Amino acid sequence: MRRRRRGLSPEEAQVWHHVARQAKPLPGRTLPDLPEEPPPPVPATEPSPPVAIVKPARKLEPRPIPPLAPLDRRARRDVARGLQPLDGRIDLHGLRQAEAHRALLEFLYAMHHRGAKLTLVITGKGGGLDARGEERGVLRRLVPHWLADPALRTIVLGYEPSAPGHGGEGALYVRLRRARKA
Repeated sequence: MRRRRRGLSPEEAQVWHHVARQAKPLPGRTLPDLPEEPPPPVPATEPSPPVAIVKPARKLEPRPIPPLAPLDRRARRDVARGLQPLDGRIDLHGLRQAEAHRALLEFLYAMHHRGAKLTLVITGKGGGLDARGEERGVLRRLVPHWLADPALRTIVLGYEPSAPGHGGEGALYVRLRRARKA
């Protein structure tokens, strides 16, 4: 890249002319004729707009979380028959909604940390309708939403209703992702 020469300021030009007049030429050379008055000042150009020196940071987008994956048919059959053991179970029915949510989070994070692959979450079936005509199984309705929440999706691989021997519609098999080694 070519270096741009800057002009001398009026004070610098005056000093230069004074020094140049006192200089003696080398043998065989002559001094160029210097003008008596300093050159007219060069009008200042408008400063150019600032240029970004650093590239703007690119936005880091979070890695998309893969969709929930159900148990394959063979694994489901083995779990239902007791051939594949459950790594843990938690019974939420009888707990209030906030208590159940906190207990579920603590349980799943602890199981994930231990390296568990498959757990059973018992929600209870709920029974009948309440006074407004709505189904009473609050936890049964909410636990799937909690499991699909981004806070848990990082550790939950999938879930589905359990076999009748493990609670049927009132319980869920929850598959956990492998814990990453630090």
